[in-house]
Amino acid sequence: MQQFNVQGMTCGHCVKAVTRAIQGLDPQAVVEVDLSKALVRVQSGLASEVIEASIKEEGYAVAPL
Repeated sequence: MQQFNVQGMTCGHCVKAVTRAIQGLDPQAVVEVDLSKALVRVQSGLASEVIEASIKEEGYAVAPL
């Protein structure tokens, strides 16, 4: 499972936006978001760079853990 620190997420809409962005590239991806820790966990065959780019396109700052 890949983990990312994602800054700027504050609500359920943010969670949905990040989840949709990732699942738009891999519909089978499992996405878990912890708003309090600014943490996104992704189970997917996508490369971490691709996941990062999809989150950044939604307007969030992201870094792998």
